[in-house]
Amino acid sequence: MVTDPISDFLTRVRNAQSAGHKVVEIPASKIKKEITKILFDQGFILNYKFEDNSVQGSIKIALKYDKQTNKPAIKLIQRASKPGLRYYAGSADLPRVLNGLGIAIISTSKGVMTDKKAREEKVGGEVICYIY
Repeated sequence: MVTDPISDFLTRVRNAQSAGHKVVEIPASKIKKEITKILFDQGFILNYKFEDNSVQGSIKIALKYDKQTNKPAIKLIQRASKPGLRYYAGSADLPRVLNGLGIAIISTSKGVMTDKKAREEKVGGEVICYIY
């Protein structure tokens, strides 16, 4: 049994990239699907596919690598808010990742979004993770 499914999602992506895999398969949930869409929109992954082959379904993510150096597109993917210690931030206190070069994924009352979009809409929420 997984106690923190989002952390499991991030760890699977991190491990697949460090092993040099092209595709990683992850059990699906609504929040994991939203995080996957954000990763695709921000250019951190090549593509994704949601499969509803079982009760839970799965997400297949095609990982992105640099063509010359063969290094992963995601340098760091780190969980911010944990089940034991939740991390909430108001719209004025949202974190900046590498002075705006990276993103923070925020779970707000208006849905899951990046820190930049949350600042534009002036909403705060739970900081899920940092990616750059």
